[in-house]
Amino acid sequence: MFNQQTNIIALVASVALTVTPQAHTAPAFTDVQAREGETIYNRMCVTCHGPSLTDGTFGPPLTGIGFEQRWAGRTLEEFFNYLRATMPPGLTGQINPGGYTALIAFLLEKNGLPATAQPLVAQSDILSSVVMPGTPSSEQERLRLWSPGGPLSAGVALPEWSGPPNPLDAITPVTQTLLENPSAGDWLTWRRTYDDLGFSPLTGITRDNVKELQLAWSLSLPTGPNGATPLVHDGVIFVHAYGDHLQALDAATGDELWHYGRLLGEQHRPGVKRNMALYGNRIFMSTSDAHVVALDIKTGRVVWDQPVADPNVRWSLSGGPLVADSIVMQGIQGGGKGGAYIVGLNADTGAELWRFHTIARPGQPGGDSWNGLPVEERSGGSVWTPGSYDPALDLAFFGPAPTYNTLPLRDPIKQPGITNDALYTNATIALKPRTGELVWYYQHLANDQWDMDWAFERQILELPVAGKLQKVIVTGGKEAVFDVLEAETGRYISSFDLGLQNLITAIDPKTGVKTIDPALIPYGDKTLTICPHGGGVKSWIPGSINPQTRIMYQPLVESCADLVPMEKGQLGLTSGVRYTIRPPLKSDGLYGRIQAINLDTQETVWIQRKRAPQTSGVVATAGGVVFAGALDRWFTAYDDTTGQVLWRSRLNDVPASAPISYAVNGRQFIAVVVGYGTGHSVTFPKLTPEIDLPQASSSSIFVFSLP
Repeated sequence: MFNQQTNIIALVASVALTVTPQAHTAPAFTDVQAREGETIYNRMCVTCHGPSLTDGTFGPPLTGIGFEQRWAGRTLEEFFNYLRATMPPGLTGQINPGGYTALIAFLLEKNGLPATAQPLVAQSDILSSVVMPGTPSSEQERLRLWSPGGPLSAGVALPEWSGPPNPLDAITPVTQTLLENPSAGDWLTWRRTYDDLGFSPLTGITRDNVKELQLAWSLSLPTGPNGATPLVHDGVIFVHAYGDHLQALDAATGDELWHYGRLLGEQHRPGVKRNMALYGNRIFMSTSDAHVVALDIKTGRVVWDQPVADPNVRWSLSGGPLVADSIVMQGIQGGGKGGAYIVGLNADTGAELWRFHTIARPGQPGGDSWNGLPVEERSGGSVWTPGSYDPALDLAFFGPAPTYNTLPLRDPIKQPGITNDALYTNATIALKPRTGELVWYYQHLANDQWDMDWAFERQILELPVAGKLQKVIVTGGKEAVFDVLEAETGRYISSFDLGLQNLITAIDPKTGVKTIDPALIPYGDKTLTICPHGGGVKSWIPGSINPQTRIMYQPLVESCADLVPMEKGQLGLTSGVRYTIRPPLKSDGLYGRIQAINLDTQETVWIQRKRAPQTSGVVATAGGVVFAGALDRWFTAYDDTTGQVLWRSRLNDVPASAPISYAVNGRQFIAVVVGYGTGHSVTFPKLTPEIDLPQASSSSIFVFSLP
């Protein structure tokens, strides 16, 4: 059962997986649990550890002085997470959390501890408060007793052998200055820089040599869908995986340095996360039970653990944190009453400093835009992606999603001062990180009856406006219509439409207010065809902007939907329709699309189309290459000036994250995480039934470089 690689053993010996309270209690378990654990042992563990728990050929003894010296003084949570992450070898996930606690109960009983009336519960705060009895041994002795294949023979002295240098030994704090001006080889935030451009200034991989790109290393991650963008700092790459796992790896080799795995209660379903955040000596991640956790960047140990929402009231977190000026900003999504919000946490302690509600309250700006609905009947405003930040303006920009209760907003109640716009849904909001103060807002699409989110990246750059360069926000909704706003004030500047939608018929050139085709508002019992489908032409897989050329590269999917009348109140929306997906009218069967747009002129530079829908974000590089992945598992490099395909590689699973580029010791790498089951990968396969999709749940990271 304990036959695993040394780095995992060292990991569990050195990394506590949750905060351990100072007051510890003795282990408690019931006889019923011990009997259940005995059954599991005989089915799953006896082959390696033997019938007597000490006579296995391939596993260390699980009773006696060896077991005591290995685990004495460690919390039950460390033991539990070790078992959950590694045991049985090759069959992790075959035992549920209750089974692992039963197995621990059996092992405690075999080591002389009596059963009690109180059961052992697979709950973080309980397991972390209980320590294994006995006298701890030295770390060196622990590893000798628990080396792979059983304990090392007594008296054996291994030949000296120096391992590779650990980049964590030299990793430096991620300062505010560094976040504002990162090293070219680092990838410190979701889109590398605060401005969300998703652009790499590295020039080692070029249009001319990208054809020589080859696999540098790859690593299987904990199984499940995976849309998380890795982060890189000082030669360490941090990778998130399904089930709330976070691994620190050597960015040059893929060797694991530490591994954090969160214990989730059986009532919490793991969710896909999009990003993490680095600041100081910590890495921050959101969890599937609606907490934000700060981990020590060198060890993976939990520094603080802060709940930010009640996960039992349909709240969840998928867009991870944004950290600026020592404030951790985390958006919430879900269908709880009163709508979603953004919290500001102290980066040092995790203490909540402020809470901004993304559904406007009565008496606040936009508070009278909910058709007279009381606060408890307002919903939505989910924050699906992390915000961007401008240090000079000291503003963080977020994009709340639509409401989930559309019917009460459909027809205005015609009372003075009351509208049905539903602020701050489909808006850009500008907040002060220190206080959560709302500085300005701009609503891109009011009273959204179709789930056409404007909830994606807010990209910050300078563009020519009236003959002068001006700092602006560029952001688009699912319709692939993009608005340009003045960053300091939110003043509307202009819009451009990529031509793949039929909802918006006109845009006011002064205000940006959109005119909707009234025939496509879902009234009555008539099926309506709208473009795009609710999965969006544009969606959360992010685009990239080259700030040197001011060309935007967007991953898009060409699709439409029929809104089929049905009983009101279904599918979380109350519009009385359900979506069925369809190709666009007169479609040629090509759905995936990368489109390059010159932001100075708002004209298209090139379009590259393919059969498979796009499923990953885009990264553009200063070497003149754009990388993106699609549903057919091809990861492709394009010429950034023409869209010509320069190189591609077939992956083992669907690329569903945003690819990144980084450098270690002057060598440039391109990395992408795969893992079927994210939004795009499950929405659009109906359009391409011939594309073979993975049948086994998996996730991996692939890293490419030049020879």
